Amino acid sequence: MNKKIIASITIVLGIIGLIFWGRNSVPVEIPKNLGSATALSASEILYDFGTISMQNGLTDHVFKVTNPSEKDIFIKNVSTSCMCTKVYIEGVNGNKGPFGMEGHGYVPPANEIIKAGESRNIKVVYDPNAHGPAGIGFIDRFIYLADQSGDTFQLEIKAVVTP
Repeated sequence: MNKKIIASITIVLGIIGLIFWGRNSVPVEIPKNLGSATALSASEILYDFGTISMQNGLTDHVFKVTNPSEKDIFIKNVSTSCMCTKVYIEGVNGNKGPFGMEGHGYVPPANEIIKAGESRNIKVVYDPNAHGPAGIGFIDRFIYLADQSGDTFQLEIKAVVTP
């Protein structure tokens, strides 16, 4: 009887340990010139999904990013802060993507030009199931649009994930 209790406690502690290890095991690489002056703008740079359920699957939001300058901006790279988030550029020549977290599979170059005065829709897709049970709770993810000079424009999504 004692061996069964000890084995059960060991298994429960192991599962709890894996959950906490999983929450902190995803490295986040922040772009080098984050916060550098970029001409891109958006009326909304943060979107809060509120409370979302893992049972409902993928959820998305579209940000409208504008180039208010007098010069064209070449978006070289698009990336995310976590593997659970994918990004698509809805461009004049069709959609590009998915773009994801660097170091977690191939992230193609964006190579998108936003001409002076033009806008692009940036579709962000969040997968609440990507982290399994360890993904329950508050999330805060970032989307980075890097231009050819290395300056980065940042968008953000938040949510509270429930089972």
